[in-house]
Amino acid sequence: MCLFQFTARRLIAQAHCGLKASSSKKQKFCLEMARPSSNMADFREVFAKAKHIAIITGAGVSAESGVPTFRGAGGFWRKWQAQELATPGAFARNPSRVWEFYHYRRELMLSKHPNPAHVAIAECEKRLSKQGRSVVVITQNIDELHRKAGTKHLLEIHGSLFKTRCTSCGNVAANYKSPICPALAGKGAPDPDTEDATIPVEDLPQCEEDGCSGLLRPHVVWFGEALDPGVLTAVEKELDICDLCLVVGTSSVVYPAAMFAPQVSARGVPVAEFNMEPTPATNRFRFHFPGPCGTTLPPALARHETEIIS
Repeated sequence: MCLFQFTARRLIAQAHCGLKASSSKKQKFCLEMARPSSNMADFREVFAKAKHIAIITGAGVSAESGVPTFRGAGGFWRKWQAQELATPGAFARNPSRVWEFYHYRRELMLSKHPNPAHVAIAECEKRLSKQGRSVVVITQNIDELHRKAGTKHLLEIHGSLFKTRCTSCGNVAANYKSPICPALAGKGAPDPDTEDATIPVEDLPQCEEDGCSGLLRPHVVWFGEALDPGVLTAVEKELDICDLCLVVGTSSVVYPAAMFAPQVSARGVPVAEFNMEPTPATNRFRFHFPGPCGTTLPPALARHETEIIS
């Protein structure tokens, strides 16, 4: 699926706010969106009335659990950045090196735990579901920390570190083995002086489906690959019905996820951004709460005094 085809209708709708200046109502809406509020009490009033809440999360949430973002200065594994290894071409040229990188990340995640932001989201979902309200988490992260925290309604748009896909038969399977295969045991050290293990293809993770034994790859979306159309369809349905959207720990520069919240805001739905600093999309949102997500999000999602708990 072409991502621009998927978002074309929404992009057109988003552009109307800036293009049609004849309507004073629309002009007022645009001006309001240019001054995001940091008033928690106002946000809490909106939160108390919301029936369908969409929460879009990015690397900033997991960074507070000590997960490397692999973006910007210092975001290297050995001498490569993730963008150099997370591609179909890199895997075709050197599957051993790519698997070392992902094995390192898998093993690292086994020592990481959800932080207060993950927990607040999961607890909010559980509590609101008893009130007939819904929470969906749309995450760009592949670390499964939301799942560990207890989130049930989860859309992982970039896949998961703990799923594999066979390059021969296409089978997708959960895989929590540590190490994922004997040849990768003790491999994947990130030190720039570490030599590649140069593991033969036949010793890398293999498909366990009957009669296959094909080479497995991480079930994640690499640079240059399209997102799963089924997941995108599910995301669109959730964004269509949400009446409150939270953007948590994301730079709002990675597409297509960077377009999700602005598209929701363009149809008048309140959007609240929780991030360490402003992003290119901040002025399109009604609320912006600066600071660590693990600090700002728990009080935002805590039980509101008007909630009725059965």
